[in-house]
Amino acid sequence: MTIIVAVPDSPEGAVAFTAAVAEAKQIGTDLVAVNLGLRQLDIAPLDPAVSVTVVDRLGPDDRDPVDAVLDEITERNGTRLVIGVKQRSPVGKAFFGSVSQRLLLDSPVPVLAVKPSEGQGNAARS
Repeated sequence: MTIIVAVPDSPEGAVAFTAAVAEAKQIGTDLVAVNLGLRQLDIAPLDPAVSVTVVDRLGPDDRDPVDAVLDEITERNGTRLVIGVKQRSPVGKAFFGSVSQRLLLDSPVPVLAVKPSEGQGNAARS
């Protein structure tokens, strides 16, 4: 069993990463973090009981973020995907693509979708 987590540079990504670590620890499996951001993902403060592999993208011109995550699910035999989501208006959903929305619809494995609490989202944006 392997849990895959999509981690963008956002409050939603931070919450997804935290939830994925907890899931991996709870069921005793390894975790693959697909870093969709352009900054290095800090895994140093994590519980050493959880084995984390970070897959970095090469930059904004690298493959589509959704394809990167779906490829990792296939290549690593992922059994669950963890993503962060945020509240969007119906108009926003119609006009703007969403990596989370595409992952939710296209994932070949069950998806755990988490969102920041009201305070977490605001604090992380400061």
